[in-house]
Amino acid sequence: MLNQLEKGSEIATEERTGVARYVARQPILNLRGRVHGYELLFRHGPEAISLGECDMGIGTMLDNAVIFGLEQFTTGRPAFISCDAEAITEKLVRVFPPAKTVLEIPASLEINSELVNACSELKLEGFQIALDDFFWSASAESLVSLADYIRVDFNRLDEVGREKLPRVNGKSISIVAKRVETQEDYQKARSAGGTLFQGNYFCDPVVLKKTKIPPNRLTHFDILRQLHRDPIDVRQVSRLIMREVALTHRLLRLVNSPLYVTRCEVCSIETAIMIIGDQALRRIASIAILSEINADQPTEILHMALVRGRFCELASRFCSLNSPEQYLLGMFSMVPAMMRIPMEELIRSLPLRDQICNALLGEKNPERALLSWLELQERAEWEACDAIRDAIGQTHERLMLCYGEAVVWAQLALSSVV
Repeated sequence: MLNQLEKGSEIATEERTGVARYVARQPILNLRGRVHGYELLFRHGPEAISLGECDMGIGTMLDNAVIFGLEQFTTGRPAFISCDAEAITEKLVRVFPPAKTVLEIPASLEINSELVNACSELKLEGFQIALDDFFWSASAESLVSLADYIRVDFNRLDEVGREKLPRVNGKSISIVAKRVETQEDYQKARSAGGTLFQGNYFCDPVVLKKTKIPPNRLTHFDILRQLHRDPIDVRQVSRLIMREVALTHRLLRLVNSPLYVTRCEVCSIETAIMIIGDQALRRIASIAILSEINADQPTEILHMALVRGRFCELASRFCSLNSPEQYLLGMFSMVPAMMRIPMEELIRSLPLRDQICNALLGEKNPERALLSWLELQERAEWEACDAIRDAIGQTHERLMLCYGEAVVWAQLALSSVV
């Protein structure tokens, strides 16, 4: 049984036409681990580009690069977009909504009066300004007064630059630490004055080695195992779920959310199973369980799990892969980050066949191809994406459409459980 949202999503994926460029989005988190905004990285042809380096019309570029609308693609949060001089001085950036757009000014641009005046005008229109790869210099002074953000790589910033950052903080400018890949990087950037952080550090929390899986998590995995039996033992599954009050609440919220169109409010697990069917129950139970597992970690981890699961599910039908398995593969790829336990210690508890377990452990088998493509796409590693795309015989247009649909779906699912 497919809900109306999913039916519409699948139709849209098949019917949309035109050139879809690669778009990668990378979250920027605050000190509380919440998403502040997303940097959008566009690609046209073999290399990533900044806005303005494309011979396409600006309207076509916007339609293709921001496939599902800027606010939807960034879930309504600020979009950080790298710009070249022409995009700023010719005001090409006006195609973006000012209140939700941060214009990144790369350090490689020549700072002249024309650029400064254009930034000043755009700021008055509501755009925010970020100085990217910032290094202090006399010519940079004129832009610092306009900046809302300064993006720095603390691993590259020299001692003089570090000393001058307090002067920047005094101007109420947010310091965005780039390339924060580990918890050690995060602590260094934070102690050096960073207030926003971009990198994979939140997906790589300190792993608690030789830690047993908590009993309640084993119960959650047991529920998943029971759900993947065919047919489902309704009474047994209902009994297991109802032992977990928080899980029951989340699951019923999902059943009664816009994700699943029901004619009347569903108040029991057994009724939910009978109304929405086995396949839908397996899906929402996995969402509810992972949201419980992720309760103490940044919400963006769960968001990424939802995007990965939905993407792998949507794209699997073009690759002769099992869609339900691909959904779980994408979702479960984020469980180590949620539980701070290595995948090797978790894998035996997951209700998955050997090939899927091996894929989660990193084996480059056919079942892992879509997940590998998405992991590389998240990091904007375009050439590696192309290699996988060619190996599985797909087009980047089709894969990007599946990815965009997954982003929209994941946000709706997230809003229903968090």
